[in-house]
Amino acid sequence: MEHLHLEHVLQTVCVLESVVLRCFGPEGGQVLFTRDTGQAMLSRSGTHILTALRLEHPLARMVVECVLKHSTVTGDGSKTFILLLASLLRMIHKTACKEPNVSYAYNSRDTAEASTARHLADKMLALALEELDDIIAMGVVPYGCCLSWEDFTSKTKLPAGTINHSVQKLLETFFHSRLGHTHCDFISNLTCEMLTHWKFKSDLPSSLLQFVNDNFAALHTPVSGFPVSCSRLIEGQVIHRDFATPCPQTKNQPVKAVVFTGCLQPKLLSAGEVLVLECGEQGREENSRKESSVVQFTAWSERSLGCVIAKLQSLGVSVLLSAVKQSAAVLALAAQAEMCIVECVSVDELSLFAQLSAATPVSDCWKIEPEHVATLTFCRPILLGAHRYVHVAFHDSEERVTVKPCSLVICGPGEGQTDQYACAFQDAIHMLLSTWEPIGITATTASKKTLQPNKRTCLHVDNRIIKASPFQPCVLEPGCVIPAALGKCSTKRAP
Repeated sequence: MEHLHLEHVLQTVCVLESVVLRCFGPEGGQVLFTRDTGQAMLSRSGTHILTALRLEHPLARMVVECVLKHSTVTGDGSKTFILLLASLLRMIHKTACKEPNVSYAYNSRDTAEASTARHLADKMLALALEELDDIIAMGVVPYGCCLSWEDFTSKTKLPAGTINHSVQKLLETFFHSRLGHTHCDFISNLTCEMLTHWKFKSDLPSSLLQFVNDNFAALHTPVSGFPVSCSRLIEGQVIHRDFATPCPQTKNQPVKAVVFTGCLQPKLLSAGEVLVLECGEQGREENSRKESSVVQFTAWSERSLGCVIAKLQSLGVSVLLSAVKQSAAVLALAAQAEMCIVECVSVDELSLFAQLSAATPVSDCWKIEPEHVATLTFCRPILLGAHRYVHVAFHDSEERVTVKPCSLVICGPGEGQTDQYACAFQDAIHMLLSTWEPIGITATTASKKTLQPNKRTCLHVDNRIIKASPFQPCVLEPGCVIPAALGKCSTKRAP
């Protein structure tokens, strides 16, 4: 078993630091990667950059894995993670090498340095596990402010001199450091507009953000070959498949749709099954019996399919959304009945469709009831870039009076840039979600600290400055952010 020297660990982390440092902060640049295929990737995302590296050193791979776990939870902070880790290791190394306590307990200077470094690392770990939350509660939170949920719809600027820590400002800061200053205002406004459309009247911000985060794959459509300024919101849901049969001509009439999770026509053989034919005289008789059974089954399945189509017609259904590919007989009968079929729709998109339409997917074709039927405002094809998709819109319901279902179209000059913008959108939602998650702080350790009696702090809430005594217990509430600096990007979410 090989023991790593602290100096070697520091060198490995510093290599990762040198990669992400060039794109860190609002004024950071882009990092260009070229794959073996010749495809170029231009990105400022710390997660994209670190995962694109071909790392052979096991320690470097472990560090990147820890960064990815952190980014998965918070949606942000990949580059900061590396920079802080490198800074801490440099500090530990410098302190350990400054005056090593070489005595009879150690055989060499290296052993003494390693022991001192381990002692410092253990103390820092204990501080992070036992006291850091309370230190933040007492020393950092009083300087923070609580974001207002109404900031999403606020379009007016506050008078000069007031503290405007809005959601837009937080998103501008995020997109400024992630994508640059050129489009940060446009993308932050587009994000706020999207959240406003999905704003439920009685739900908490965390519920909305969780919904958008969980369904983001089905809520956005990447389109390459257009500038990012062409990104927009469109009404309803975009299903990323095309019609397998001609789409209905409804002429502004409501459309009824049903979701199927399986095949409409019964199958003779399931996946993995084999029909075995015998040889010889006895085999010919057995084969003849099997052929007769196959013919009978085929006739029965066609009659069954006809009954299913008739049942759908009686319910007024004209659109069938299927999670699997249907047989040619299903497509032919559906076309004759003037029904359109959309095949191989993803599970995420069908789940979102079921939530928005309040219709239950059909698992048994013999049990189609009115609660399985969704009423749509329209169902038509939509051309986005080089692809044609299915575009549906939903009728308003009492449960979502204030909700206006919409889909996000994300444009970019190339596939790599479009993917970068999409990841930035999702990470921004994830970041807001982690910001609004309730965090419990005990403040037991920090309350025991001796503070200066004349030292006071201020807490910004709803643009008002409130003086707070250092002895007053402070709790990190959902939506708390900390002003990081003065200037263009002056708002950071609390750790």
